[in-house]
Amino acid sequence: MENRSSLIDKRKGIRLPSFGEAVFLLSFITISLIIGIMVFHLDVHILLIIAVVLTMLLCWRCGYNLDQQIEIMGNSLKNATGAMFAFLLIGMIIGVWILAGTIPALIYYGLDIVSPALFLPAGFLVCCGITYATGTNWGAASTIGVALIGMGISLGVPLPVIAGMIISGGVFGVNLSPLSDVTILSSATAGTTVSDHLKAVSKVNRIVLVLSAAAYYFMGAYYAGSETGGTEHIVELQHVLSQTFDMNPLVLAPIVITLAMTFAKIPSQVALFCGIIAGGLVAAVVQSNSLHDIFAALNYGFTHTTGHELADTLLVRGGIQSMMWTFSLAFIALCMGGLLEKAHFLTVMLEKILPKLKSNVSLVFTTLCTCVLGNVTTSEVYLSMILNGSLYKEVYAQRGFKPEMLSRLLSEGSMTSGMLLPWTTAGAFMTATLGVSPLVYAPYAVYVWLTPIISLLLVGMGRTLIKYEPAQGYSVPKDITN
Repeated sequence: MENRSSLIDKRKGIRLPSFGEAVFLLSFITISLIIGIMVFHLDVHILLIIAVVLTMLLCWRCGYNLDQQIEIMGNSLKNATGAMFAFLLIGMIIGVWILAGTIPALIYYGLDIVSPALFLPAGFLVCCGITYATGTNWGAASTIGVALIGMGISLGVPLPVIAGMIISGGVFGVNLSPLSDVTILSSATAGTTVSDHLKAVSKVNRIVLVLSAAAYYFMGAYYAGSETGGTEHIVELQHVLSQTFDMNPLVLAPIVITLAMTFAKIPSQVALFCGIIAGGLVAAVVQSNSLHDIFAALNYGFTHTTGHELADTLLVRGGIQSMMWTFSLAFIALCMGGLLEKAHFLTVMLEKILPKLKSNVSLVFTTLCTCVLGNVTTSEVYLSMILNGSLYKEVYAQRGFKPEMLSRLLSEGSMTSGMLLPWTTAGAFMTATLGVSPLVYAPYAVYVWLTPIISLLLVGMGRTLIKYEPAQGYSVPKDITN
């Protein structure tokens, strides 16, 4: 654990919060958000603002004046500038790709290829593959994910089920991809190599992958056999799409360019921006849209109606303005997270709890829980991983665990829970992109919630403990998998 004295700046009159203050604040934030959203259906923005105000008051008690707190919140927003800018790019790309006919063409051609019974498992594996290869689930969700939603709804699969499938495939990809920020950050935070981290992660994730694919197969079979799974309306939808857009294969160029640049390890923001430019060119050249139409789609999304209810449900969306709810939510949440992290509220609470954790199961369970708590309070997956990594690194080393044991749990705890909370940047992004709240798609995101459960069960069985083996007075780097 970090030395308590190093966290106190006596020259500025700043102190650590007390254990009681830390427990009170973190409990209030967690309980008020969960009950306020799930029981009373209150607006999450206002709940977060109340939490921010309370956090500021307690930070003031710890010696942080208003100017210092504003600076802390500003730094938190500055560190998340890339993610915040991505919100705007995604809104733009969805709007202009619909106008260009890119997304309608993916739906049109996809309906000819995928059968209703295999849609969910096939979509899950496609999302796994694309996210693994690119290292970004945000990019996959905003490109192929949007097309899969159109296809799935056309086949009679409920939107929450489709969204859960897309999220599951995306989380698998970023957890296992050597290119993802999650892999690199969790490895660096715990002090292990990327290759050792991926070996540790695969011990659990390959089991969960098989179980998730099987679950989506049975879900797909259910919806294919239900009344809502009928496909008689698909021909009509395809007719409407072909009448509204020119289905020239050239309209697929924007998504091909974007994915190719992502595969080539070009930064995702650059790849998305090039996809926007390509979409605008296709919208002008192939679909004969004016510059005014293109700019309107970038800002307000696709707004033209076809008169066909299902087609309008799939197509009228996108634009910068559609992301403002998400953008403002992330803004407030990041302000709160910056204050909580800087004032070390979670650190103070865990200092009292960690010495009481004697068994491996209790330590792993607490690690997973505080990863969730980190997401609940800081609203940012990466910040939760860094915070929990620094808190547990010394503890795991003292108990003989290799660093990849901790890095695996950071990925399994922070990344997964971050997708299931509506006020995290990840959850808010998926809400805006896929059109459904994490609280609604959570039951169908099988891979996401099953991963920490399987991980904890395997630890309890002694199957995935990764420890040094003591020999001749020092530790030998050898895995123990009982």
